Amino acid sequence: MAGVDLTIQPGRVHGLLGANGAGKSTLIKILSGALAPTGGDIRWRGERVSWTRPQAPREAGVATIYQHIPLVPTLTALENILLDQRAFLRHRADDRQRIGDVVASLGHPFDLDDLAGDLPIGARQMISIAQALAGGADLVVMDEPTASLAGDERQTVYDTIRRLAREEGKAILFVSHFLDEIMALTDEVTILRDGRAVLHAETADLDEARIAETIAGRAITALGRRKTRSEPGPVRLEVDAVASPGKLAPTSFTLRQGEILGIAGVLGSGRSELMHAIFGADAHATGTVRLDGAEIGRYTDEAVAAGLALVPEDRAGQGFVPQMDIARNVGLGVMAQSGAGVRRVDAKDERRCAENAIRRLGIKTPGPHALVTELSGGNAQKVVVAKWLTDRTRVLLLDEPTAGIDIGARTDILLLVRGLADEGLPVILVSSEFEELLAICDRILVMRDGRVIGEADPNETSETDLTLMAGGGDRAPAGAPA
Repeated sequence: MAGVDLTIQPGRVHGLLGANGAGKSTLIKILSGALAPTGGDIRWRGERVSWTRPQAPREAGVATIYQHIPLVPTLTALENILLDQRAFLRHRADDRQRIGDVVASLGHPFDLDDLAGDLPIGARQMISIAQALAGGADLVVMDEPTASLAGDERQTVYDTIRRLAREEGKAILFVSHFLDEIMALTDEVTILRDGRAVLHAETADLDEARIAETIAGRAITALGRRKTRSEPGPVRLEVDAVASPGKLAPTSFTLRQGEILGIAGVLGSGRSELMHAIFGADAHATGTVRLDGAEIGRYTDEAVAAGLALVPEDRAGQGFVPQMDIARNVGLGVMAQSGAGVRRVDAKDERRCAENAIRRLGIKTPGPHALVTELSGGNAQKVVVAKWLTDRTRVLLLDEPTAGIDIGARTDILLLVRGLADEGLPVILVSSEFEELLAICDRILVMRDGRVIGEADPNETSETDLTLMAGGGDRAPAGAPA
């Protein structure tokens, strides 16, 4: 990052945008005290400050909500919220009442006594938001707080942000890759590219097309609807009465060669639970999964050996090994598909596979031996996808593959998925972005309350229709800022 100027004013929502790797995360780390700047000044309430530890900005009234949720899974929601305030070991009844009021303002997305590790990713994100609000911060930095949330939960966050800025006079720095919510929610926008601020403007003076082109440094081609295939391929995957107690009602469907099957639904509808059950990641799941007529065992290693590959929703927690470089992470897919007797892929083969993935997916990295944790979110997600781009993958399961990544990387991944299907690979795609499902899927199953409640034809369905079927609210906030 090189010399970014940014002014955040009370009572306003300031949007911060940029492609993955543009410098947003570095700037947030500096503001949160996690990284010391190498030059320039930070002024807080008119006074020059030097924050060299995360506790300092929190004590000064600056709270940061991170994209990757830093919660303790074995603690309750209340304990996690108080842990951020160093009140965990001495919390009293009035603390519980105070935190309860904050959570109530968010629409009761979780119970205070729920273990954080037992909650879905969207609810965990809401705990992080509650942490910031409970601390009474005057500046709240939100790093993609809606990336993992369903439509109604996003609307709750939007309403909370508006109330904090307009009624309580809080300053909000809002980082997002969703251009529609930037347009409707923010008062002003700063766009970073290659570590520099390349645009600052009032939101009312911009449109989505100009923002997208400024972020990418190039024009972004909109994804048109996928062309209907003239001849459907043979059935490859059969899901027969797959269910999980309390999570998923008996579900049956087939998947054909070269088909992209979308799964639509709001958070808690059973989308991820269905993917886990198919992949053998749910020990309580029942039912039968067949690939090319052969039944697959109910364990993950058997599913992988048969050719199923899952890109999970939580890429940081489940998608890659942080201590390993790109080459090793890419090699994990080959190793897993090779069977229990293979403990390591040849280093030259790992490097070759990683170099091919870097070229094919356009991963921005110094080289195959860079740690995945050193990459931006979009590039890290490309590594997770690349891990399964092998000759042995026969069905690709994608759970929210574009969550939290910029518009350029999102387009790259969706075009890759479309290309893989055109080559004959069957794909199941879960996405909260119904526009994406309508653009690249051949058909869409709609889920609600753990069961499939209908099927939609992308050529005959609008985004509004799909939202109403799924039972979720509109994703974009209604109305522009006043």
